[in-house]
Amino acid sequence: MCIALKYGIWNVSNPDVNAVNALVGAGYSPLSAMILSSRGIHDAAMAQQQLSCNAPLPDPYLMTDMDLAAGRVGLAMTRGEKIAVFGDYDVDGITATCLLTDFLRRHGADCVSYIPGRLEEGYGLNPIAIRHLHKKGVKLIITVDCGITAVAEAQLCKQLGIDLVITDHHECKEQLPEAIAVVDPHRPDCGYPHMTLSGVGVAFKLAAALTGDQQEVLREYADMVCLGTVADVMPLLGENRVFVAHGLESIRHTHRPGIAALMKESGCTADNVSATTIGFMLAPRINAAGRMGQIDWAVELFLTDDEERAEYLAKALCDLNRQRQQVESQIYDEAVSMLPVGQPPEAIVLADESWHQGVVGIVASRMAEEYCCPTFLICLDGEHGKASSRSFGGFNLFASLTALSDLLESYGGHELAAGFTIHRQNIAQFREQICKLASEFYSDSGIRTVLDIDCTITPELLTVRGIDSLSALEPCGNGCPKPVLMMKNLIAERISMVGNGRHMRLRLRSAHHSINAIYFSANPESVSIEPGDLVDVAFHPQINEFRGERTVQMNVLDIRPSCSFACSTELGGYSHIAAETLTSDEAAFLLPDRAVLGAVWRYLAGLERTVREDPLCLCRKIVRWANRPLSLGQLLTCLDIFRDVGLLRYTRQHKDILIELTAGAEKADLNQSQTMQTLLHAKES
Repeated sequence: MCIALKYGIWNVSNPDVNAVNALVGAGYSPLSAMILSSRGIHDAAMAQQQLSCNAPLPDPYLMTDMDLAAGRVGLAMTRGEKIAVFGDYDVDGITATCLLTDFLRRHGADCVSYIPGRLEEGYGLNPIAIRHLHKKGVKLIITVDCGITAVAEAQLCKQLGIDLVITDHHECKEQLPEAIAVVDPHRPDCGYPHMTLSGVGVAFKLAAALTGDQQEVLREYADMVCLGTVADVMPLLGENRVFVAHGLESIRHTHRPGIAALMKESGCTADNVSATTIGFMLAPRINAAGRMGQIDWAVELFLTDDEERAEYLAKALCDLNRQRQQVESQIYDEAVSMLPVGQPPEAIVLADESWHQGVVGIVASRMAEEYCCPTFLICLDGEHGKASSRSFGGFNLFASLTALSDLLESYGGHELAAGFTIHRQNIAQFREQICKLASEFYSDSGIRTVLDIDCTITPELLTVRGIDSLSALEPCGNGCPKPVLMMKNLIAERISMVGNGRHMRLRLRSAHHSINAIYFSANPESVSIEPGDLVDVAFHPQINEFRGERTVQMNVLDIRPSCSFACSTELGGYSHIAAETLTSDEAAFLLPDRAVLGAVWRYLAGLERTVREDPLCLCRKIVRWANRPLSLGQLLTCLDIFRDVGLLRYTRQHKDILIELTAGAEKADLNQSQTMQTLLHAKES
């Protein structure tokens, strides 16, 4: 069995017994108490502080420049000046734009909204938009979810006689735009206690500053703040937790025709609405408007009072999302067909003239996950290309683009997602160089994908009542994730495919307990699992409701071979062997004794001549077969020693290694290995 591990490292926390007892004594269920303890929460007071959804909201005026922003907006309202709310084309930007536009109009302001076209103008405040608004007689522009880096654009506003108030939540650069006010919790001189507000969260604070009554503004706009906060993956802690909890309740009883219509059209009901359903059902349909060039539909959906118009717009957005999915599927198929045959790529760099700029980022994300490598998809237009990229396994995109900036016309982003423009003639060289950087990164660093697991549990705890008790942790999302649990030593009793062959259903058994499980987007071949295999399973616990019956189900996140002994992911300075920079402690850790060398060799010799494995998976299998501990660094060291003396050949193929035993070379003097000599010398020095 070679199970294709999705996550190289399972980081499993351990509950503290005293903390669990204290939390159970305070009324939490044993399962909830174990999860809270694993997350560092030791008593009821800490749990209340972490999970509270009714904490007081901080004063908006604690934000630097909020007094200037509220003062200038209030003056514009008094004078009857035309105001423009300028936003962004994602859910956070759309909800921020609609919240502030609706608020200002309800309070008598002459207000218009403006969101730039993703394809025509790109992200943020830009000269095209500024000049257009100037011609429309706008005297004040308020940015939401953008503007913090608009230094040149602020100067243009000044030249045209337009006042500018910036509200944003992104990281600041060294130079701030010259504006009437710059409101951003990330400002170095801002003492606001919560830096993780979304763009719509900051817009909410401006509205609250203008009225002086945060609770009133929250009652009216909690739904919009919730949608933007969840869609922008903000941590659901502190103030954001209050926003989302109140917002979910508001959405369940929404008075907005647009939200009600979108929920109905997307199959989201008041009973099942949660942060998860926002992320997977509502947000993609709202985002489709920006991705597919129909941003006005999403804005109108939130602002309309006409139920019939709302139903039309909701249906249009759902249709648009289906179009987006079709375009995404087409681009994906085309991109996969362009991949080289044979060895898996260290990085994917592909380009095409027909690809849709608003969709390639989603495809890049999907391919990065499926092919386990950073992915760069380039939309060509003449001699230039615009790319979206997604990372995998800790590879730093922004750092790599910086290193190759001579080949690029412009670039931006962060470690996990980035974009750039490039001349067509530089693409081949960029591909070569980025693959080289990725190869060096994975060879030196090993596996970097990590799954954080709350705790290991026994089957007795996985009951309907126990899972229902986890509602005490809601709302769950970034910063307060859905519980991830692990069970060990389960037998894969039954395996079948569901969902037209797209998903795998399993029946798992532990002693007298049988548990149903679903593993989405997986099959026995991709996971390399067979009935009878002994496995550990990481999963989200959930309730499956079918024909009125509620049963326990695992939503599987990853599967790995079970081991009786430790299988450490520690590399222990392995990369220092080739560089000859080993410390004596590193050498002592990596130097295998005869028993370890014998176990590894006997296992390999019992297989076919050619083995292709995920190295961590191979390590776990050897541990289970030999019934002794082994680290990943020690395994790789053993392979180097065997290669040195001609017993085998092996090459690294991204996350896998290809091992070929040498025919007829079954005996060798391992002391002749250069790797062995390097380790012995380093250990003694």
